[in-house]
Amino acid sequence: MDESIHKHLTIKSWAEDDRPREKLVGKGRQALSDAELLAILLSSGNRDETAVQLAQRILNDHSNSINDLAKTQLNDLKRYRGVGEAKAVTIAAALEIGRRRNDESIEDKIKITSSKHAFSILKSKLTDLPHEEFWVVFMSRSNSVIKTECISRGGISGTVVDIRLILKPAIHHLASAIILAHNHPSGNLKPSHEDIHLTKKIKEAAKLMDISLQDHLIIGDQAYFSFADEGLL
Repeated sequence: MDESIHKHLTIKSWAEDDRPREKLVGKGRQALSDAELLAILLSSGNRDETAVQLAQRILNDHSNSINDLAKTQLNDLKRYRGVGEAKAVTIAAALEIGRRRNDESIEDKIKITSSKHAFSILKSKLTDLPHEEFWVVFMSRSNSVIKTECISRGGISGTVVDIRLILKPAIHHLASAIILAHNHPSGNLKPSHEDIHLTKKIKEAAKLMDISLQDHLIIGDQAYFSFADEGLL
C-alpha cells in the first residue's frame, strides 16, 4: 500500500483485530502494546497519523519507555500535532494512576528491612520529577510503614526543609523511626555538604524525641544513594 495513503487511514478503517479499543475488549488489556494503550488515551491522531502511529512516534521519542514518558511535562506533550491540553492531561493522569496503584501495592503492610526496600517505596514518587522534593517515611517500632509524606518541594537545584515539618507529623503518627529521601533531578547521586549537614541535624533532633533516623536516600534516575549503607549516619 502507498505510504501516503496509509497515513491518512483512520483506525476505523483497520481490521477489527488491529483497532486498540476492539482489541482490548476482544482479547484483553494484556494483548495490547504500549503504543496501542497510549492510542486509546489519545483517542485520535492528526491529519497525517492515526492515533496508533502518533502514539508510536511519541514513545519512540521517549526511548520506547513508559518510565521516560512519565517524566514528560504537559507542554512537551502538547508540542505533538494532535495532542492538545485535554489529551496531554489524560496521558498524565493515566500515568499518575499507574504510579499510585504501584505505591499502594508496595506500601500495603510492608516492613522495611533494607535501603532497597525503602527505595522500592519511594522511587515512583521521586524519579520522574524536574524539581527537588523531600519525602519522609514514618514507621512503627517494627519498621512497618505507617505513612509516606512529602515535606517540601523546591526548584531544580534544591529544596528548603524545616526540621519541625518532619518531627510534627512523626509525633502525630506516633512514629518510632523515619527514613528521609530526596531526589536529585540531575541524576547525580553524590550527597552535597548541605545534604550531609541536614541529615545530622535531623538525626540529632529526632533522637531527642526518641525517634530513630534509619536512612536518608538520594534518588536519581532508577538508582539511589543510601547514607546508612555508606556509613554516613
